[in-house]
Amino acid sequence: MILFEYPFNERVRALMRLESLFDRMMFFARPGDPKLHQVALSALFDLLDATERTDMKGSVLQDLERQKNVLNSLKDHPGVDAQTLNAMLIEIERVAANLNAAGKTGQALRENEWLASLRGRLSVPGGGTQVDMPSFHAWQFRPEAERCADLQRWMASLMPLQAGIAIVLRLLRESGQPESAIAPQGAYQQMLAGKVYQLLRVWMDDSVHAFPEISANKYMVWIRFASQDGDQKPQAAVRDLPFKMALCSL
Repeated sequence: MILFEYPFNERVRALMRLESLFDRMMFFARPGDPKLHQVALSALFDLLDATERTDMKGSVLQDLERQKNVLNSLKDHPGVDAQTLNAMLIEIERVAANLNAAGKTGQALRENEWLASLRGRLSVPGGGTQVDMPSFHAWQFRPEAERCADLQRWMASLMPLQAGIAIVLRLLRESGQPESAIAPQGAYQQMLAGKVYQLLRVWMDDSVHAFPEISANKYMVWIRFASQDGDQKPQAAVRDLPFKMALCSL
């Protein structure tokens, strides 16, 4: 199954973009070729760019506090697993405390003169070569363990934010219950009756070779399935397509 996700608002869209950047950075920061570590650094610099423009730390802390209050209100509800609930509350409090103690996101990286110069070079196509940045070229020839240790040290100041985003998006995704649906002639509509959702999740069997083009607001969800073959632009599907979907809201 292939999962597609559609955010209903810019806040969730921003969280998902950061989640993707964190995933890329941590994947390529693992032991491996120096070229992989250059991709990790590029993702790290993208994260710095994304967190400079907005107070993402404050937004995530507000989300964590809101969810802590919601979970606390469930303590006396019958049928609630008290052990699971308490474990989640402890995790939220721990992540929020680490995020609060972290200071301004990525500030230590912005004050690192060598990383600042490398950041400027990597923003230019081909700027990370030894022609423009011989010190970076030399760094790439350092032992693998040393390069990995440097990356882990540089990433450390961003990881409290990563942990906060992971909890917020996990709780959001778990709030939706997947349901089976059919898109007649490749199109599907559902009225929402004004209920506010934050995320739409759509699962498609990969053998169908189709993908959803989604539009949604507080009134309705509209999904049009299409397929892409070779060099041609995507074409609208004209057959009934089964899929699963979940509407998520915190």
